[in-house]
Amino acid sequence: MSSTPTVVLVHGAFADAASWSGVIAELQQRGIPVAAPANPLRGLASDAAYLASFVERIDGPVVLVGHSYGGALITVAGVAENVVALVYVAAYVLEEGESLGELQGRFPATPLVDNLQQSTYPVEGGDPAVEVTITADAFPQVFAADVPEAAARVLAVAQRPLAVGAFTERAAAAAWRTRPSWALIAGADRGLHPEVQRFGALRAGATAVECDNASHAVALSQPKTVVDLIAEAVRATG
Repeated sequence: MSSTPTVVLVHGAFADAASWSGVIAELQQRGIPVAAPANPLRGLASDAAYLASFVERIDGPVVLVGHSYGGALITVAGVAENVVALVYVAAYVLEEGESLGELQGRFPATPLVDNLQQSTYPVEGGDPAVEVTITADAFPQVFAADVPEAAARVLAVAQRPLAVGAFTERAAAAAWRTRPSWALIAGADRGLHPEVQRFGALRAGATAVECDNASHAVALSQPKTVVDLIAEAVRATG
């Protein structure tokens, strides 16, 4: 069993594991083991269960890193026995029994809210469910304002939808109560209000770093800054 933690990167809504590409490359360059599983984006409980099963297959300690909605997932799945630290990147930090909608509703809305489009998808044995994406025209400014526009437009086409039901599901656990945590606050985030990020980080007692001009896509625009924070968590727990 390795004593060096494996970093597991968990993407959020409207993205995929490739959104961590710069972070992955930087971690590999520093010799830090890394994995980036696909997030199903179908619901808090089921997505967290999937993540926990992925983490438990890893031989050795794990540092869980969550972006956006991925922060909610690491909060729940982080109670897995081999998780030694949590890192939140422009992310939701839920309390046990709290939903995304409840936390977000305490703070001003961002432009994301007015630029979502809904569609339905089939559910075996039940009625169709609803999922949301960001409109393609709004995506660059809402999600990735500090990413080159041509790249942001590619991301808009490749984005993955989030099931609306995820906003109302309540967190079954709050792993930050028993795990040390770190947080990166994206100060120019137009997707998840920076005050939501700050509130969660403060409540969790996280070691926080402010990136004043960072968009929601900070992992793409400032991968070295993100990795510096992750590496701090690895050093502290390895």
